[in-house]
Amino acid sequence: MFQKITLLMLVLAVVSCQKKESVEKDKIKIADWLIGNWENTSTDGVLTENWQKLNDSTFSAASYFIKGKDTIHFESIVLSQKGETLTYIATVKGQNDDKPVEFPSTAESDKQLVFENPKHDYPQKITYTKGANNTLTAEISGNLQGKPSSEKFVMTKK
Repeated sequence: MFQKITLLMLVLAVVSCQKKESVEKDKIKIADWLIGNWENTSTDGVLTENWQKLNDSTFSAASYFIKGKDTIHFESIVLSQKGETLTYIATVKGQNDDKPVEFPSTAESDKQLVFENPKHDYPQKITYTKGANNTLTAEISGNLQGKPSSEKFVMTKK
């Protein structure tokens, strides 16, 4: 009888561990629509984000804004899944002593990802929304110098 109970406990432990691991690895799949090259062209210049999948739990992107022949803004982005949490990690050249800033996800769906860090100076919120016809809207928002501020960038997949 003891052997049967021990065997049953072992089987239950293995099954429960496998399911949890599968759920954890699957969480980042909700963001698969980010993968690819995205671009916004305006009179101010060209904003580009190039997203790629590094492994089962990590995506990375390079985001840059070019005006003429000058790179005005460069940002390295990592979207990482740890446990059941997605975290957007941004490193902006020339800001925050070139150290990464983490924005944990606060909402995820198959069409929108929301990341927030209320302690960051600006932005405090980053939202990606999947649109129709291969479009994506990236929005940064929060308080800037004590006033609400928001910027939207509509990008097309290239």
